Amino acid sequence: MSLSEEIAACQLCADRFAKTATRHRPRPVVWFQPGVKILVVGQAPGARVHESGRPFTDPSGDRLRDWMGIQSDVFYDKNRVAIVPMAFCFPGYNAKGSDLPPPALCAKTWRGVVMEALGEVPLTLVIGGYAQKWHLRTKASVSETVAGWRDHAPDVFPLPHPSWRNTAWLRKHPWFEAELLPALQTRIKEALA
Repeated sequence: MSLSEEIAACQLCADRFAKTATRHRPRPVVWFQPGVKILVVGQAPGARVHESGRPFTDPSGDRLRDWMGIQSDVFYDKNRVAIVPMAFCFPGYNAKGSDLPPPALCAKTWRGVVMEALGEVPLTLVIGGYAQKWHLRTKASVSETVAGWRDHAPDVFPLPHPSWRNTAWLRKHPWFEAELLPALQTRIKEALA
C-alpha cells in the first residue's frame, strides 16, 4: 500500500469526528506525490471539500488560485502542485457552527513521513496559523508572519487563509495585494517553468 493509500484509509479520528456537531466519518483528502514544483500547505479541508474529495473546491480555492495567478488545470496537476493540509480530514463544526481546529494527531501521525516523501520542493505556500506554526516554527500571529514574508521568500510564502471571512483583513493590509501577490505570482511562474 502506498503512503497516499495509507492516508486515504486512515480512520484515527473516527471517534472524535462522531462527537462533533456534524457527526461525520473521516474522509482524508490526499493530493500529493513526489517531484512537484509547488507545495500548498493549508489548515484542513472544509465541509465542501469533504463532500467533493478534492482540495480547495470552494470559494477559498477560487481566491487562492487567483492569488497564485494559475488556473484549475495547473492547480490540480499532481505532477506540479501538492496540496498537503495540517489535517487531511474535515475536522467538523462545534455546537455553534464554527470550524474545529485540525486535530494535532493527524500532523503527529502523517506530517513527517509526507514531507520526507515529497523531498525538496522549490516553492511552498504556508497558509494560516496552524501551518505557519509548524512549518516556520513561529509563535507570531498570522498578520505578523505574513507581513514578514520577505524573510521567507523566495522559497516560502506565508499567506493568510483565502477565506472570504478574511476580506476585512485584506482591506486593512493593502500591501498584501500590492507587494506580496506580484512577488508570489512571479515566483510561481519561475517554479513551474
